[in-house]
Amino acid sequence: MNIVKERSEIENKYKWNLSSLYESDEAWEEDLKKVDEAAMKVAAYQGKLNSVETVLECLHASTDLSRLISNLFTYANLRKSEDTRAEDAQKMYMRVYMSYVKAVSSIAFMEPEFLSLPEETIELIVNDPSLEEFRFMLDNLKRRKPHTLSAREEQLLASFGEVLAAPGEIASNLQDADLIFEGVVDSEGKLHEMSSAAFGPLMMSSDRTLRKNAFLSMYKAYKQHINTFASSYSAQIKAAVAEAQARNYESSRAMSMAHENIPTEVYDNLIETVHQFMPAMHRYVSLRKRLLGVDELHYYDVYVPLVQTSEKNYSYEEAKQMVLDAVKPLGKEYCETVQKGFNDNWVDVYPNKGKSSGAYSSGTYDSNPFIMMNFTGSLDSVSTLAHEMGHSMHTWYSKKTQPVQYADYTLFVAEVASTVNENLMIEQLLAKTEDPEERLSLLNQYLENFKGTVYRQTMFAEFEKEAHAMAERGEALDPASLNRLYYNLVKSYFGPDMIMDEEAAYEWSRIPHFYRPFYVYKYSTGYSSAVALSEGILHEGEAAVQRYLEFLSMGGSKYPLDELKHAGVDLTTPAPVATALKKFEWVLDEAERMADLLGK
Repeated sequence: MNIVKERSEIENKYKWNLSSLYESDEAWEEDLKKVDEAAMKVAAYQGKLNSVETVLECLHASTDLSRLISNLFTYANLRKSEDTRAEDAQKMYMRVYMSYVKAVSSIAFMEPEFLSLPEETIELIVNDPSLEEFRFMLDNLKRRKPHTLSAREEQLLASFGEVLAAPGEIASNLQDADLIFEGVVDSEGKLHEMSSAAFGPLMMSSDRTLRKNAFLSMYKAYKQHINTFASSYSAQIKAAVAEAQARNYESSRAMSMAHENIPTEVYDNLIETVHQFMPAMHRYVSLRKRLLGVDELHYYDVYVPLVQTSEKNYSYEEAKQMVLDAVKPLGKEYCETVQKGFNDNWVDVYPNKGKSSGAYSSGTYDSNPFIMMNFTGSLDSVSTLAHEMGHSMHTWYSKKTQPVQYADYTLFVAEVASTVNENLMIEQLLAKTEDPEERLSLLNQYLENFKGTVYRQTMFAEFEKEAHAMAERGEALDPASLNRLYYNLVKSYFGPDMIMDEEAAYEWSRIPHFYRPFYVYKYSTGYSSAVALSEGILHEGEAAVQRYLEFLSMGGSKYPLDELKHAGVDLTTPAPVATALKKFEWVLDEAERMADLLGK
């Protein structure tokens, strides 16, 4: 049985070094003491935002406060991720969260007070040369005027921030700290430890008995708590719906998308285009059934590699070199910075007891980026390293180029750089081999990325769209209705060759991104954009690379659709999604050709 280690048992070279953020928890404590004073400095401008001078001073004070809160919050979250059982880290996180809510409440007057000014005064202030550094921010603020409440209402809504975030916190703590999973046995009777972090690798095992038992163990635990998960998710949705109504948006979806100035047509185009290419997804499921040689394909069969050679295990050192080889087309500076990231311990590599599941990239304007992952040695883990390094490099280029107020790129473009890295890796590995089994293994990874990032995330997006619409229509969001909605979507997306296991209905309850409303569709649009960009980088060369690096450097200085247009991708049309899914069809054709060559 593979035993997950305690964090203290893992070598420091495989843990992230947080010193670029804070040297110690004590240093963090000292900065936490500064929040109230920084918030009061901003609050002192309440009632005074009627001139260029006061607006400029207030914006600088607000930027300083945001920078401080970002450092504090990021550090506490990173520490909490190391071991979700650790009380000291949990307390740090809750303390800074309370400080964050208090600070947000104290500065909530800014937007409504500014927007309450006469139009001619707003125009005079916005167009003053001394405010040039904040021009895009102020123009974006003007755009939101019809949906901004009064100063008192905004302050009241901000004061409920901690309460409104409670559903996501409850679900997260239940998932990471309180769920207990039964150990699972393989076909030889050997016992394996089961956890959220172990679930992915177990589902990729060639031992079908082990996969099935892991699947049953996972969803038995979620089924036992499904009423709690349904209640927390229902509360999350109702909070979003209530805010959208208060702000005069037609829906919670429109409100979420308006923040980045994305029209709802982009969302609808995505779903409609994916539906047009649903036969390709069903073909993929049929190929999987064929290659696995099973009479019935179940939901626990959809992640196992299509050929046994794909079970190759990579060391972390090998994984780092594979990432470096993959990103060579992006130029010398890009590669040198990735190497620096590895040398300077940006990455927290291996799973440990209590560690948050999954992977993510984080960081602030004052720190280097950080990558949290649970490396297992699979090709999927190597791809995850490339993926998260893409996020980190996007962060690095943005903060290197932009002032602090524009250093954070929006969520809409957040998955583009990560997926470009993944695509470059697979294309580079495919170019190195003509062996049918090796190619089929790599093509499987490519197909999995399409399936997981375009089809699966669009399925999530469709679930989320309908769940919120149900609440807006006044329909119940109980376990039965949520399970039924999700079950029918799985059936539609995976097609007739998939046996619909009862447990599949509970999968929605373990998707943490649902607690960040209307986020998941951005994985699909991001992947589609990344396909176009990576193809350009590989086939067009220097001009495409230059456009791409400029895109990475834009941060949040433009609207995301405009940033992508600068890079050569127009998501106001269905074309990028259709292009991505045509590439999926090509990869599927190639996988079928390899299967024929292997006589499978």
